[in-house]
Amino acid sequence: MSLNHVRIGLIGGGGIATEHIRGYLAHPDTTTITAVADAVPETAARRGKELNATSYTDFNELVLDENVDAVDICLPHHLHKDAIVAAARARKHILCEKPLCLTPEEAREVKAAVTESGVTLMCAHNQLFMPAVAKAKELLDSGAIGTVFEVRTTDSFYNHFDPANMGWRASAKTSGGGELIDTGYHPTYLMLHLAGGVPVEATALLSTHRLKFMEGEDSAQVLVRFDNDVVGHLATSWAYDPTPTTERFSAVGDLGSISSDGISLTLSLRAGTVETFEFEDVETFSAEIDHFAQCLINGTRPLHTEKEGVEVLGMILAAYEGARTKTLAPVLQF
Repeated sequence: MSLNHVRIGLIGGGGIATEHIRGYLAHPDTTTITAVADAVPETAARRGKELNATSYTDFNELVLDENVDAVDICLPHHLHKDAIVAAARARKHILCEKPLCLTPEEAREVKAAVTESGVTLMCAHNQLFMPAVAKAKELLDSGAIGTVFEVRTTDSFYNHFDPANMGWRASAKTSGGGELIDTGYHPTYLMLHLAGGVPVEATALLSTHRLKFMEGEDSAQVLVRFDNDVVGHLATSWAYDPTPTTERFSAVGDLGSISSDGISLTLSLRAGTVETFEFEDVETFSAEIDHFAQCLINGTRPLHTEKEGVEVLGMILAAYEGARTKTLAPVLQF
């Protein structure tokens, strides 16, 4: 069912919720936050007052609010599945921060709940809304570089986490692993988007270079094969900044290549043509939220739904299994 104006219930009032709130405030014609839930009473009350919204300390109560059309899940990783299922059963549309969920069992439960309810679920994969990514996808889909052989993605930075400020991310039980399933989720969904196929096998080298107090890795190098024979490689880390010449993403095909630093994009053809596209910087969270609202208003499919969210999770879980067994592990189809 399409809507004229989307009333949002924000589930989780800390951390990343601040970026999402800015996005909603940038689009008052199509969205309004009418409710907010946070398990910390003080946070729920503060956000409720800030947004002039009804506040809850239990998201199971928020999803029953008749003044909510859709929920935006900004919770720690291990709480995503329960919130998705509760929202779907209450017939609320869903925007969920990454990762979609953490295990194969959770993935199956999420897919079943969304399918049975018929609601729209959009994965909050904000880097897809970088103009350079949209142009790259357009070029790849048009055959500009011919048959694609390889896609590379990178998302690394020097993280100042320490035991005092890392919170739930320091525990594999609540984060789902280490850096790969957190920041590494971004280059994984970007790889999926650009590769244009279904992931079938993966492996990884995991490292803890600097953040030794973590249970999981602080860095990962991942290889993925897709069913269209594209091979993907990603590098991701909280331990270090990449070298200045490292691309944000690239793709190579039989006719040439594309490469981007995230702001500009260069198309280089084997025939000798080189073209560079420059883009204005975009607030990707705002663009993501506008896309979500437009999908609900117009009844269209989001760029990434639970289908792609589950595929990204499958890639990461296969990479973890490949690292553990030192093999190429199959990507499970949930």
